[in-house]
Amino acid sequence: QAQLVESGGGLVQAGGSLRLSCEASGRTFSSYRMGWFRQAPGKEREFVALIYWSSGFTAYADSVKGRFTISRDVTKNTVYLQMNTLKPEDTAVYYCAAALASVSSWGYWGQGTQVTVSS
Repeated sequence: QAQLVESGGGLVQAGGSLRLSCEASGRTFSSYRMGWFRQAPGKEREFVALIYWSSGFTAYADSVKGRFTISRDVTKNTVYLQMNTLKPEDTAVYYCAAALASVSSWGYWGQGTQVTVSS
């Protein structure tokens, strides 16, 4: 089965940068899309970014567009989220997710990694 393990979270000051990693295992992800979501306390989980494994097509939430970059390293089976110009409102648990490219719902989730942006 597919397994996603996030890492790279931590505490950073506003304006700083952080890079999250999501190591994917258990299968070939060439037919998948990978995504990042986040959830702050008391709020619903929200979409952050996605990337299609094969094509490299990316999409971003408006709130992070221009600041965050999603990418993948096919040799390492790892997807990254480079987060720049972080804001306190970016504070959340960040989750990696995966789904078959042809399926609308996200079927696989990681355990999450905490990102805290201090002001």
